[in-house]
Amino acid sequence: MFMLCLTTPFITGIAMSHTLTTDDVAPDQRLAYWIDMICTTYVQLECDADERSEFRGSILSHKLPGLDVSMVNSRAQRVMRTPRDISRATDDCFIVSIQTQGHGVISQDGRDAMMSPGDFAIYDSTRPYVLHFGDDFEEIVLKLNGDQLRSLVRNTEGLTATTVSGRAGAGHLLINMIRTLREEADSLMPASAAAVSQGVVNVLVAGLMSLPACKSADLSSMSAYHVARIKQRIDDRIHEPALTIESIAAELGMSAGHIHRLFKSEPLSPSQYLWSHRLEACSRDLLDPRRTNVSVAEIAFSWGFNDAAHFSRAFRERFHFAPREWRRQVRI
Repeated sequence: MFMLCLTTPFITGIAMSHTLTTDDVAPDQRLAYWIDMICTTYVQLECDADERSEFRGSILSHKLPGLDVSMVNSRAQRVMRTPRDISRATDDCFIVSIQTQGHGVISQDGRDAMMSPGDFAIYDSTRPYVLHFGDDFEEIVLKLNGDQLRSLVRNTEGLTATTVSGRAGAGHLLINMIRTLREEADSLMPASAAAVSQGVVNVLVAGLMSLPACKSADLSSMSAYHVARIKQRIDDRIHEPALTIESIAAELGMSAGHIHRLFKSEPLSPSQYLWSHRLEACSRDLLDPRRTNVSVAEIAFSWGFNDAAHFSRAFRERFHFAPREWRRQVRI
């Protein structure tokens, strides 16, 4: 295995950029070096290429809160995530490939997504997949936590390896956002970076929800109205530590069971919606430079948490950082 040499990170805001490239490696060693590069940046993978002696590739990466963004530029290749790779790792993430030059095919779960410039598709690291690029190509790649996307979109297993067009709708908006983000990532300050990351994920979700596998019978107008009322009431009282679904139900003249039935078609249960929004609010406050003098515990308690240890565990589970580690990004 090769030791990967990174260029010196360029840091002005929160995002740290670095570049990995095969340019400084002997031609007969470039493919092996490339495999180390993609395994380090994404997940454990296998890769093969016909033109081994003339292989080349580069990855420019930006790390944002809750979202990794990278630009891949390389020669033709075939990349595989095998059951053996999966058995040796604990990765659980979704990877989004946005084709910007050339063509590719993403294969997973018995489907093949044909990718032309402007298109994007997702694949899941917890199951085998194959990426095939028949010629030189360029793509923008997003990597996000698996649980994060599953909490926002139903039936993710049915959405993998399915092409979303970038020529209209949410797909087109996502492409433009990512191109702008790629140019501005290094200048974003912490709170802005967190907001931009969340915006990108929201537009990604909108694009995925346009796929047939994500569509289900729409809620009746009355059910949709009640769900909106419940969410608004939760948002209005989210600061209250004593807030429960039962108290919301009593306030709205419903039973708790009825609220849970109304949320059956939602990605999150009512309780998950409450705790997820509390954690998101805490993450924003921790990255806000105006709140650096407010303790982590005070921020947690201000958003309805009443147990510091429980908050720390829940935050780490959601963001894969302890709250203090998350806040430290402000000082980068």
